[in-house]
Amino acid sequence: MSKVYFASSRAVKWKYDESMPGKLERLLKESNLSNYFERDEWVAVKTHWGSEGAHRVVRPVFLRKVVDALKCLGAKPFVTDSVRIKGLDYLEVANQNGINHLSVGAPVVLADGLYGNDNILVKAGDILKEIAVASVIYDVPAMVVCSHVKGHIQAGYAGAIKNIAMGGVSSKHRDCGWKCGRGAMHTMGEGVLAWDKEGCELCYQCMEICPLDVIKFIDDELKWNSDECWRCGRCERVCQSGGLSLPGDAERFMRSLAAAAAAVLGTFGKNKVVYINFLTEIQPECDCMPTADVPVMQDQGILISDDIVSVEQASIDMLLKSPPLPQSAAEDRNMAKGDDVLFRLSEKPYHLQIEESEKLGLGSRKYELITL
Repeated sequence: MSKVYFASSRAVKWKYDESMPGKLERLLKESNLSNYFERDEWVAVKTHWGSEGAHRVVRPVFLRKVVDALKCLGAKPFVTDSVRIKGLDYLEVANQNGINHLSVGAPVVLADGLYGNDNILVKAGDILKEIAVASVIYDVPAMVVCSHVKGHIQAGYAGAIKNIAMGGVSSKHRDCGWKCGRGAMHTMGEGVLAWDKEGCELCYQCMEICPLDVIKFIDDELKWNSDECWRCGRCERVCQSGGLSLPGDAERFMRSLAAAAAAVLGTFGKNKVVYINFLTEIQPECDCMPTADVPVMQDQGILISDDIVSVEQASIDMLLKSPPLPQSAAEDRNMAKGDDVLFRLSEKPYHLQIEESEKLGLGSRKYELITL
């Protein structure tokens, strides 16, 4: 049974040790990072840099604590994420959200290059066949996965599995394009964008959010460049009128997440990856959106484990016990204590990603919770 270390967000004394940064320091010591990382070893600190307008990412102060703990071991950490929008723009987004060399105390590196196509094809099971793992993550010998736990319109629940399944994989490959990238998880078949002219309100949100500018409106007609599109699905997600759709299958998507996570983790040796889940500012949507809504549940705390399945299951178990917050999307849906808030928000079977990850041998849903 895997150990999951937990520190609550509550601060009941006016002492630094009771603060979240202070508790993270204690968690990092308690989890014995020296069992995983060596002197002079390069260690990727994988997180999500957010978006312009989406500020509820893992805060730089927490990333700095992780970096400092690794440096104390003599390791050489760097903070990384794969390209979500154009590479130079994404570095600027990270900087706007406070993630830079000065704040985190380590280099901030794009995992798959400025153009998002620096990657290695890795076998990824029956559904995906093979997937383009970001080259930096493929090559680095060790990793700490720092995940902001939240909702997600497709995954339902987004934690460590989603962080490395989509964040450890590039948007496209040089030869097989989006079909070997994270777009293969988002869509099925040919991934053809469907536009309903009658349902379209011509609000142009889809055009404005497209990271590659492949959507245009000419004489009120949508024009889409299929060859250049990453199939990230942002256009569909921001369409509030139902005028756009990409083909998808929720169960297939969950199993794809697990398969991609297995492919990414398969590039690491045994006991070379540690997972830190931050159950803070639990908003209803992903950090890649252009806004961040108010949290739908109260902050719970921080979880650390070397078992990705255990840390995810422990996170979900805590969220299931957390009542919905007023003046949030949860209240909009008339949720009450005892409701599965994240499922009600998305209607997606998010538990399948954890169950499938366990079936693939990534870890166990049975865990021992150790509270500091």
